Amino acid sequence: QVQLVESGGGLVQPGGSLRLSCAASGFTFSTSGMRWYRQAPGKERELVAYISSVTYITTYADSVKGRFTISRDNAKHTVSLQMNRLKPEDTAVYYCNTLFGGMNYWGKGTLVTVSS
Repeated sequence: QVQLVESGGGLVQPGGSLRLSCAASGFTFSTSGMRWYRQAPGKERELVAYISSVTYITTYADSVKGRFTISRDNAKHTVSLQMNRLKPEDTAVYYCNTLFGGMNYWGKGTLVTVSS
């Protein structure tokens, strides 16, 4: 079955960096677009970044452009999110996501807390 397992979250000071990773299995990773979403307390889940399957085209939410970078390794079936110059408003649970076979799949999420 499809599995997405996030890792790399934690506590970081404002201005710091974190790198999130998502290990994927159970589907054709190399032909699937991958997404990172986040959900802050009391807010709706929002799309943070997307990377396409073959051409590696990327898109970002305006709030993270120039600070976050999404990447993928099709050989290792992983997708990563490098987060730099973190702000307190980046605090959220970050989720890995893919759409496969007409169904949306989510990981359990990893918590990122940006605080001094």
